[in-house]
Amino acid sequence: MKSMKLDHDEKDTLDSFERGEWRSVKNANREKNRYARYARATFRKDRRLNIRISTKDLEAIQKRALEEGLPYQTLISGLLHKFASGRLKEATHRRRPDAASVP
Repeated sequence: MKSMKLDHDEKDTLDSFERGEWRSVKNANREKNRYARYARATFRKDRRLNIRISTKDLEAIQKRALEEGLPYQTLISGLLHKFASGRLKEATHRRRPDAASVP
């Protein structure tokens, strides 16, 4: 049998399993159903949001979505979710002094 090439994370997981660090979960079906409910609730889209943005921004978003192979509304929804959950941070830029602060 051929040896599979594993990336770093896969190798760590395999090593952990081989050391016996993994244990079966009691009532696995119940736990699986519980986490499935959590996932459905997390990704349920039950509210509608209407916003106005510039044509230029919308076209740029649509272009990025096309590059990612996603519908643009899905891309926007994903970005908003990441921002709301704290996983998307604004890039920090050095501010140039504005004209009012220059003597």
